[in-house]
Order: sequence, then structure tokens, then C-alpha cells
Amino acid sequence: MNVVKAPAPWGDALRPLVFLAGSIEMGAAEPWQARVENALSPLGGTLLNPRRDDWDASWVQSIANPPFREQVEWELSGLRSADIVGIYFDPATKSPITLLELGLMATRAGTVLVCCPNGFWRRGNVEIVCATYHLELFDHLDPFVVALAREVLDRL
Repeated sequence: MNVVKAPAPWGDALRPLVFLAGSIEMGAAEPWQARVENALSPLGGTLLNPRRDDWDASWVQSIANPPFREQVEWELSGLRSADIVGIYFDPATKSPITLLELGLMATRAGTVLVCCPNGFWRRGNVEIVCATYHLELFDHLDPFVVALAREVLDRL
């Protein structure tokens, strides 16, 4: 699988296009995206990873700040373009942006997989959104990754 990290363009990327939404929280979250990258590496398609190598936590989070705006627009474009969206909630974080991403993607049943381990502070809300919109919900990262791989293989 081809990996594209923010803010690199993906243009005519190989399909399926998989977007990794979820906990980053300015680096406080575990690097779960790397685990997904490693597991999916033998498969075809393209993985969009928003965990930016050159992220600067001092950036002003404003539409007027070009690098911040570029990051957010890259993520929104990736979410819209993706064939598959994997959303992960790290229980050690609050992840307000991940909650926003879940809300944006909730109506895309069949293309969105969610992993929300026990201990996430708003797990009940996540469970209800997933049940209401028929999104597949996982309690642990390993079966979530297996399901992402299954979705990729189904689309090759």
C-alpha cells in the first residue's frame, strides 16, 4: 500500500483510498497510524495519513494561518475522497477533532470503521452514533486493523 502523509498531494493515487481519521491530539496519542501502515503495507491502494512529520504545535489554529489551514483542508479533502475511513479514538485523549470527524462521516455506512476502546471518555456517544448510523465499531485496535484490511481487499 502506498502511504501519503499530510500535506503531500495524492492526485491520481491508486484505489482504494483509505483515510486514517482519529486521535493525534498534537502528538499525545499513541502512534496508532504506524501500526495500521505496517499491517496494510502488503496490500494495494493508498493510505492517507494525516499525522504530519513536520507538525509544529506552536502554529496558531486559525484559518488565517496558512500551514494550519493547509493541514485541515488536506484532512477534509481526504475524508471526502476516501473509499474507506478508519476512525480511532485513543482512550488516553479527549480527541475533539476525532469526534468531529465521526460526525462528518456518520452517514457513510459501509465505508467507515470505528475503533473506540473502553476508557474513552465519550465512548457512550460514539457507541450511539455508530449504532444509529450502522457503523462497524471495534473495542480493540487489532480487529479494527483486520477489518480495514478486509475492506481494502474487497475493493481491489
